[in-house]
Amino acid sequence: MSVIYNRVALIGLGLIASSMAHAMRRAGLAGEIIGTARSSETRDIAREIGFCDRVVDTAAEAVVGADLVVLAVPVGAMGAVAAEIGPHLQDGATVTDVGSVKAAVIEAVAPHLPDHVHFVPGHPLAGTEHSGPRSGFAALFDNRWTILIPNGADTTATERLRDLWQAMGALVEMMDAEHHDLVLSVTSHTPHLIAYTMVGVADDLSRVTDSEVIKYSAAGFRDFTRIAASDPTMWRDVFLANKDATLEILGRFTEELFALQRSIRTGDGDALFDYFTRTRAIRRGIIEAGQDTDAPDFGRTGKRD
Repeated sequence: MSVIYNRVALIGLGLIASSMAHAMRRAGLAGEIIGTARSSETRDIAREIGFCDRVVDTAAEAVVGADLVVLAVPVGAMGAVAAEIGPHLQDGATVTDVGSVKAAVIEAVAPHLPDHVHFVPGHPLAGTEHSGPRSGFAALFDNRWTILIPNGADTTATERLRDLWQAMGALVEMMDAEHHDLVLSVTSHTPHLIAYTMVGVADDLSRVTDSEVIKYSAAGFRDFTRIAASDPTMWRDVFLANKDATLEILGRFTEELFALQRSIRTGDGDALFDYFTRTRAIRRGIIEAGQDTDAPDFGRTGKRD
């Protein structure tokens, strides 16, 4: 595989950025990888691990001479980072991000970028419950979807970024920002909110002790706790940034839940059976699409940058 970008700047060095660095190194896709993070602790860990060629102290310093800049910070911090790096971006550079919300990121970032750069927002649909620079690994994106938002950017710049993600093992889909946010509210954001809520219910239910919750957790509840272990800063920002779509899907979910509640109360077994049969078919579709395997868990831990 040949080099696609001569110098890549990673702003934020958590799970996604560190995995991108490992994946780019695996396939020889970047001539040089420069990293930075908000905290000195994160920067020191990144230097120790060595997945970047250089780790610098500021975002402004990191982007100098970079032909690809990746914003891998919480959604709520995107605008401030864009304002910091804007004056230091070289002509023709591509700026992308890995945030879980797209319309709000475009609104926050685009005004701070000069006309001579290409802004192609992105979102890799891959992750684990771990965070921080120690959590990254090269295979995270293998056979996982990454969504790119062309956003009116130069076609050549968009295709070059698509080539990078594909070379890192990802499947790539193009989508507009508003549709992305609605789709992700269904497939990711609202399910996370439900998981947080269910774990909170278990914590608040005084008639079930903490030790019983831990000792007798069945597979379904273990999945909830895995999801609810995700980074709280990131998910706070996601829900605030994608408020409208999340509230719409949450309203639809509440209506479905009330219908199921009525079926249980009235003993309508046929309605329950039909509903579960329909949803089972969706699960089979996920398996057939090869999207049912969790990313490997190598026991990595660490704090977000």
